[in-house]
Amino acid sequence: MNIGMIGAGAVMALAAIGSSIGAGIAGQAAIGAWKRNYLANKPASFLLMIFAGAPLTQTIYGFILMGAMMNSSKDPALLLAMGLAGGAGMAMSAIAQGKASAASCDAFGETGKGFANYITIVGLCETVALFVMAFSFGAL
Repeated sequence: MNIGMIGAGAVMALAAIGSSIGAGIAGQAAIGAWKRNYLANKPASFLLMIFAGAPLTQTIYGFILMGAMMNSSKDPALLLAMGLAGGAGMAMSAIAQGKASAASCDAFGETGKGFANYITIVGLCETVALFVMAFSFGAL
């Protein structure tokens, strides 16, 4: 059995778990903001969908890294460790991004202002997952 393949599966699974948690957090906030708008007879912005979906990209990064790991001839122990650590890093990035997106949904839904500022913070959280993926490629 090649334990490196466990790492390849783990990076994808952990990234997807983080994405689903982050999207759930952000999605709940988007729904709450829409509800407040509907109750106040104000238009509900579709832009909140961007915040709600932002954490999903970490699943893509996990998938990309998984593919690279599956084709790697590196030490299986390294691949296992990389998969667990990289997947955890991507998961935490997605969860943090979901929380930042939730706050963004609340603020933007209430004011209709500041979208560029909010998406910048959401993007900073995204950057962590990109760094994890890029630096992991360096180890492969």
